[in-house]
Amino acid sequence: MSSGILQASKVFKSIKVGQTTLKHRIAHLPTTRNRAANHVPTDLMKQYYTERAATGGLLVTEATLVSLNQGIYPLVPGIWNETQSKAWKQITDSVHEQGGAISLQMWALGRVGSAQLLKAHGLPLTGPSENYEHEQAEKDAIEAGNPIKALTEEDIKDLVYNQFANAAKLADEAGFDFLELHGANGYLFEQFIHPGVNKRTDKYGGSIENRARLLLEVIDHLSTIVDPSKLAVRLSPVNTFQVPGVNETSEADYSYIVSELQKRADQGKGLAYISVVDGRFVDADHTTAIELDYIHKLWKGVLLRGGNYTYDREGWNAIQKDTEDDRTLVGFGRNFIANPDLPERIKKGLPLNEYDRDTFYTPTNFGYNTYPHHGDSTPVKEEVEKQRFGVALA
Repeated sequence: MSSGILQASKVFKSIKVGQTTLKHRIAHLPTTRNRAANHVPTDLMKQYYTERAATGGLLVTEATLVSLNQGIYPLVPGIWNETQSKAWKQITDSVHEQGGAISLQMWALGRVGSAQLLKAHGLPLTGPSENYEHEQAEKDAIEAGNPIKALTEEDIKDLVYNQFANAAKLADEAGFDFLELHGANGYLFEQFIHPGVNKRTDKYGGSIENRARLLLEVIDHLSTIVDPSKLAVRLSPVNTFQVPGVNETSEADYSYIVSELQKRADQGKGLAYISVVDGRFVDADHTTAIELDYIHKLWKGVLLRGGNYTYDREGWNAIQKDTEDDRTLVGFGRNFIANPDLPERIKKGLPLNEYDRDTFYTPTNFGYNTYPHHGDSTPVKEEVEKQRFGVALA
């Protein structure tokens, strides 16, 4: 496909998402990068998001902790206090100055949080049930003196009405266009949804109506704090990461969840978008995309799809096909990391920078803000950038 045909496609037409108009339909997917300082966003993060906002699309941030209570990883940002909110505000303001939009991915780790770090903060390791991701996680938790505990109904109430509510208020104050709940990849919401993880016998376990209750309760409560058209959720129905295999009742379970979200939309409380992890990357042979069209049929609003598109980079036919419905955003992760000007490169048929996996999670600026825009041949001072760490913005 010529770049002219691609430029004329709906990929590069504006689209309204919630109350926000995006200049095109290419989105930056959430990519954990470990560049925060004491859970506060940094100047390096501001540069990263600002550069990628210049083309006017949607940026979804890296996963951001809603509290320390629901798991801790080092070097990741948070959104539970005013300092973090003020730091994020500098980033959202800069993104908006560039003409872009930004969504905060809100994160609760559940059973896969660090038992040792939680112990150091005097907090328990918790999850839907008293089971671990694997034997090593169980060994680590026991050695830390912090074995997993099942969340009580009172704990869940606090999570919904205090922790997520507080994070949503602070995120709204920080100027985010959207708040995306991380319901994918084996973290807390998916732990409740997945029957292989959730072994509860109370109102949060058993049937899908019960296993989906936490996610829907959070959405319903946050809809009283911010306009529901600012809310979003990310789902991974065929996930194998941090769970004991693909959910055997996946299609039935996620059909129920998406149908419930559509019911709310029909009542005037529709989410901005649903983000779905649906790419080939979970297939061993990388030859067939995973079939999730049932979600597209059930959900009538904006859908953000990702994980499947770079395999089509010779002609970018897939992103043109998927955006023809006039309500699909197409997302990129690793290639947006390596190409701050990715939408322009796609639009003009320009070659892409290759990404370096070894620098995805390192804490310095090398491999973060050192990927060039097209045509920029300025040499990177590798040793200098490897000594450059982010400075908290607040």
